[in-house]
Amino acid sequence: MSNGRYADPPALEAVALGKRYRRGWALRDCSFRLPAGRICGLVGPNGAGKTTLLGIATNVLRPTEGTLSVFGVDPGSAEAGLRTAFLAQEKPLFRRFTVAENLRLGRELNAGWDQGAAEAIVRAGNVPLDAKVGTLSGGQRTRVAFALAFGKRPDLMLLDEPMSDLDPVVRHELMGTLMAEAAERGTTVLMSTHVLAELENVCDYLVAVTEGGLRLAGDVDELLYAHTRVTGARDGEGLPAGLEHHTVIEFRTSGRQFIALIRPEGPVVGPWDTDSPSMEELLLAYLRSSGAPPLITPTAEVRTGTRAVAA
Repeated sequence: MSNGRYADPPALEAVALGKRYRRGWALRDCSFRLPAGRICGLVGPNGAGKTTLLGIATNVLRPTEGTLSVFGVDPGSAEAGLRTAFLAQEKPLFRRFTVAENLRLGRELNAGWDQGAAEAIVRAGNVPLDAKVGTLSGGQRTRVAFALAFGKRPDLMLLDEPMSDLDPVVRHELMGTLMAEAAERGTTVLMSTHVLAELENVCDYLVAVTEGGLRLAGDVDELLYAHTRVTGARDGEGLPAGLEHHTVIEFRTSGRQFIALIRPEGPVVGPWDTDSPSMEELLLAYLRSSGAPPLITPTAEVRTGTRAVAA
């Protein structure tokens, strides 16, 4: 859901999206939709295209091919600018200004500014409003940056690993603040991160990219339900007989044991143990196995006319 000012088209919708630099394609043929009100993890290795995707969503970059819309409009439109907040890893702040002066700047530049919400986020971390930003710790500066982003009261929050330089305790604290604020306002969050375990109890939606291509997109529950983790004793080399009828995402061996992540195409029959993968296991398998077929759940499919478009 949104904060009520607008109808609810998808927060993001990419159709055959591509971006090419001189060195090659950073994104290619990406099609997915992110429904409004979701907390979405954007994952992938360095150079996979995550920052490029966020750059297009914030109108910092223009696509080479395809389209991307924000709540149904162009990212460069005034409406998209009003509804979107972006927090980059560098967290640009005016270091010679005090915290209060940075918040005042946010108030003057954003018509829908919520001073109370911004100050509450800062005060929750015991950050002095009269302190100059350049004197603050990394965690305190990140908190001020979050306050500026949430003070805007965005419908869509785009985060490009803003907590990557923080220790685990501060990361956990700020993640809790982020989730509480997002839940209270119905804010859609698209968060790029390398810490996969951090997403387990936070995200209800996933988008995974490798080598510029889409690997996974959709509801976490649906993605997990579609897969089975199979473990058992090795019986010779290669894939055990009986698993070849399923879509095998990853197959690994360790000593006399094997571990396989599959998308079952019927009952899984054999002398093996089966269970559901964790989110981290699912993501790692897809990120390590670039040749495995991608999976886009129905909520993430882009529909053009009557035809669903999946990457």
